[in-house]
Amino acid sequence: MSLAVEKFGTDEQKAEWLPKFASGEIRGGLGLTEPDAGTDLQGIRTSAKWNGSEYVINGTKTWISNGIEGSCIALLVKTDPTAEPRYKGMSLFIAPKQAGFTVGKKMEKLGYKCIDSGELFFDNYWLSKAHLIGGVEGQGFFQATGGLELGRINVAARGVGLAEGALRLASDYAQVRKTFGKPICEHQAIQLKLGEMVTRARAARLLTLDAAEIFDRGERCDMEAGMAKFFSSEAALENSTEAMRIHGGYGYSKEYDIERFYRDSPLTCIGEGTNEMQRMIIARQYIKRHSIA
Repeated sequence: MSLAVEKFGTDEQKAEWLPKFASGEIRGGLGLTEPDAGTDLQGIRTSAKWNGSEYVINGTKTWISNGIEGSCIALLVKTDPTAEPRYKGMSLFIAPKQAGFTVGKKMEKLGYKCIDSGELFFDNYWLSKAHLIGGVEGQGFFQATGGLELGRINVAARGVGLAEGALRLASDYAQVRKTFGKPICEHQAIQLKLGEMVTRARAARLLTLDAAEIFDRGERCDMEAGMAKFFSSEAALENSTEAMRIHGGYGYSKEYDIERFYRDSPLTCIGEGTNEMQRMIIARQYIKRHSIA
């Protein structure tokens, strides 16, 4: 949320909101997903109608991180439902919790319980034009997706942490667990698993660092961020699965930490755009950059 205000907000919005984000006074989130619109953001139905003095917002959001405990979200809405193409009718608002903004149920997740995810409802929720990021309607789609590059690098970094963490747990356990008179790390079957895990973790780290460096230079990096997010999240899932297998029956119990890695990893393959969508983005951008036309 803070990135959207920093990159696209008016001077007044930056002065009012960025210090509050930085100090932790406001815990924000990104309100994009709806019950019938996730990957296809242009399909959102939450609307904001100008009544001459303020915007009146109605709609529902779901799976919003920090939606329960947070105090403000960047809210993507339709200000012109008839616009073609559809993205031209979308706008992004700074939406603090106040009258008309209610919190629904907390989503009970398999893993990643450290961050809440919830449903949000907007019923005649009023916002002034001062809350419209950038002060101009119709820019919301690019403002929201402009932050997805950083979001995908963030998920990639989490994937790296999970992949490397699972590797460490598996390596440590394989050195102390013995079968047939020797540590299981000396058995070829376990060595094959560990070799692949080491390679995946290292490759994931390098892809993530590459995307982060391009982002820090201020260059477009949707392909690189997509590659980092896709590979790192799959590495996290595969490494945590293999680590659980190396632990044997203990890996399926809460006595060892690997069960949490196994539960947390799948979300990285879904959040900030599914890995199926990442493959499409990577392919399209590669063809665009290497067109022979």
